Amino acid sequence: MAFDPSSLSYNDAGLVPVIAQEAATGEVLMLAWMNAEAVARTLETGRVTYWSRSRQAFWVKGETSGHAQKLVELRVDCDRDALLVLVEQAGPACHTNRRSCFYTAVRDGAEAVILEPMG
Repeated sequence: MAFDPSSLSYNDAGLVPVIAQEAATGEVLMLAWMNAEAVARTLETGRVTYWSRSRQAFWVKGETSGHAQKLVELRVDCDRDALLVLVEQAGPACHTNRRSCFYTAVRDGAEAVILEPMG
């Protein structure tokens, strides 16, 4: 059975949240959004393509930074309203030059930075 991006449950803005995870290590890298066309482009090209809500445009991860995400596998959650992309990440995933966007932990009621920018 062929996968149809229109079979996903998109929000009112036509978007679905996507978690990017490093395929080799399981490290959670980032959260972004895709519309049906971004899902289709990702599957067609193998280059993870998101929808930028601020720019209202497609965003191929790494197109300008060189920190590309190569698609290893796309997974659909049980409700079909969220995606997981397993990727091979080149360099940092976060625009702050950190490996992951999840670099702040809350420990004992205080924020702690647990990942420094890459070097």
